[in-house]
Amino acid sequence: MSEPAQPFKVGLLGFGTVGAAFAELLEERADEIQRFNGRRPTLGGVLTRSRGDFAEILEEADLIVEVMGGIEPAREYLLQAMRAGKHVVTANKQLLSQHGEELFETAREHDVRLRFEAAVAGTVPVVRVLEESLSATPIERIHGIVNGTTNYILTEMTRGSSYEEALADAQRSGYAEADPSDDVSGRDAAAKMAILARLAFGTPVHLDQVQYEGIEHLHRDDLEYAREFGLGLKLIGTAERRRGGLSVSVHPTFLYSGHPLAAINGSFNAVTVESETITEITLSGPGAGGRQTASAVLGDVVSVMTGGARPPAPPLPLELVQDVESAYYLHLDVVDRPGVLASVTKVLGEHGVSIKSVVQRGMGENARLVMVTHPVIDSSLRTAVARVGEFDFVSSTPRTIRVIEEEFV
Repeated sequence: MSEPAQPFKVGLLGFGTVGAAFAELLEERADEIQRFNGRRPTLGGVLTRSRGDFAEILEEADLIVEVMGGIEPAREYLLQAMRAGKHVVTANKQLLSQHGEELFETAREHDVRLRFEAAVAGTVPVVRVLEESLSATPIERIHGIVNGTTNYILTEMTRGSSYEEALADAQRSGYAEADPSDDVSGRDAAAKMAILARLAFGTPVHLDQVQYEGIEHLHRDDLEYAREFGLGLKLIGTAERRRGGLSVSVHPTFLYSGHPLAAINGSFNAVTVESETITEITLSGPGAGGRQTASAVLGDVVSVMTGGARPPAPPLPLELVQDVESAYYLHLDVVDRPGVLASVTKVLGEHGVSIKSVVQRGMGENARLVMVTHPVIDSSLRTAVARVGEFDFVSSTPRTIRVIEEEFV
């Protein structure tokens, strides 16, 4: 009779929606994991506000899973675990985007695994692809839909809902929290892009260094006019090489239909990785939910058990570039009188803003001008739009939204 398999003990920090789903999945899949790993994963202890002792859990564990969220005490628990020689899996994007280098350095120093697939894009395995499959590939750019809440809201707005209606529907459907501010402001996506930028380009990026803009200010008529240009709207995170440095940002962005992210709807996430050697790879899947996030966490646990992935390499110095070039959508409400369009295009031209296409709609004594520009430096566009907004015939604050011109067909 063969001896029973040696258990692989997992200490679990946090037992909310994700923690409870992880514990359930761990038990469901333990037999299958043991079959190909030779060891059986078991829950060695659970820490919550009212249950468990961290020191005792750490002593018994082969690996620590952190799904409690927040910065402290999660940061200190993970540092203690790695210093004790324990492997770590976390789903904590805010912690990684603000204290990632400290965690990565501790993992390297103590030669332990630090895995965080669930921190970025739900079930989309982009972290593993960047760390393993594309580790020797020089990445040029990453575009990501990395927040399922905002993608769901924008999908519903495209179908005719107002922002308020779409948000309320997302909350009823469980895609948005009662307080959705981190999602709709772009902060959640910014934290994820900071993590992806570090993985893809090797340069430390703190959440505070990511320029981000949310979707709260968007109007339904922007989407209606954009359809005339063949554009669809997404909240896009971008990390890319620019002028010898690195630019990382999150903005509402219009895409042409040939872009691989244009067809990603509902609460799905997707990430496009671009490089001269591979052209483009797109990974997509459901955004984070309790069971989906738990599945990504369990995947990291299994990866550690099989010896996969070392800690991220030491950082590389790349300057962070803030002022970059992009095409733009420009929306103007104006008084309908002769010379308005000529005055607007004259000011835009003085600042290097070239118009690719324009739609004009009369509305009685008023008119609406909607334009798409050729690529222009952000600061030049902002200066030009500020000057246009000073004209007495402009009746509301001009609105601008970025446009990605590239299409992969």
